[in-house]
Amino acid sequence: MESVGSVLVVGESLVDIVHGPDGSTMEYAGGSAANVAVALARLDRRVRFVTAWADDERGRVLADHLAAAGVELAGDPHVLDRTATAAATIGADGAASYEFDLEWRIPDVSDEPAPLVLHTCSLGAVLEPGADGVLALVERLRDRATISYDVNARPAITGTGPDVVALVERLAAVTDLVKASDEDLAHLYPQLDEEAAARHLLALGPAAVIVTRGGNGAAWFAEHATVEAASLPVEVADTIGAGDTFGAAVVDALWERGLLGAERRPDLRRLDPGVIAEVLAHAARAAAVTVSRPGADPPYRSEL
Repeated sequence: MESVGSVLVVGESLVDIVHGPDGSTMEYAGGSAANVAVALARLDRRVRFVTAWADDERGRVLADHLAAAGVELAGDPHVLDRTATAAATIGADGAASYEFDLEWRIPDVSDEPAPLVLHTCSLGAVLEPGADGVLALVERLRDRATISYDVNARPAITGTGPDVVALVERLAAVTDLVKASDEDLAHLYPQLDEEAAARHLLALGPAAVIVTRGGNGAAWFAEHATVEAASLPVEVADTIGAGDTFGAAVVDALWERGLLGAERRPDLRRLDPGVIAEVLAHAARAAAVTVSRPGADPPYRSEL
């Protein structure tokens, strides 16, 4: 399939150092934004990526990983002293807990060619000094591109509380699609239940807030509709990259239906519930493939 236009993904790349329940240790290229970039490239979309790493061995691992997927770099990533890492410990249920060693800054990037959609996420959206650069890029491109934002909170490195919430909300206010897990919402808004937290974010301005619940499915909250979707039954290897794959596949499904680009912003606000259900089902299929195998290893289009 030939993609029309491109997606600009903005955010962190890192190396996941995975400690398994059996005592094994493996290293995988990862990072929330890098996972999204690879997932979209494997779905045959043209991906340009704004990210950062060091000129070291792990940085070369990341460069090779992204190049193998066909991801284009939109700026020189060599702006860090050392490549970021995340030590992931896998529990008996396949869920991962993380400890991070990273910094984040945004390299110089041109606004051209203007993307059809800009996606940002996780630490890249809230970790200074890079977060201000991400927001500025979003604000520059918003008149031409759909903006997609996956909260993917990492309280182990950012903490929680009003400062983090303020950073999330300033970006949500200029975003069309906000994705958050049920855990993200609990970290940000412990005083609210899931729907109240989702609708609080929705009131800031996005067309939709998509909430993922791991094995318990997902929901799309919009002003005119709430649509629920089930997860697919699958034997879980681990959950690394599952949410990133889900978010990438949402973008892919909307792309397939011609619903991306700033001029389609009004259409995103009034999507038919049947179309929303199809989008969520596509994302669930993609995420199910990722959790069925170790590390952030999203599916190719042929696998869906």
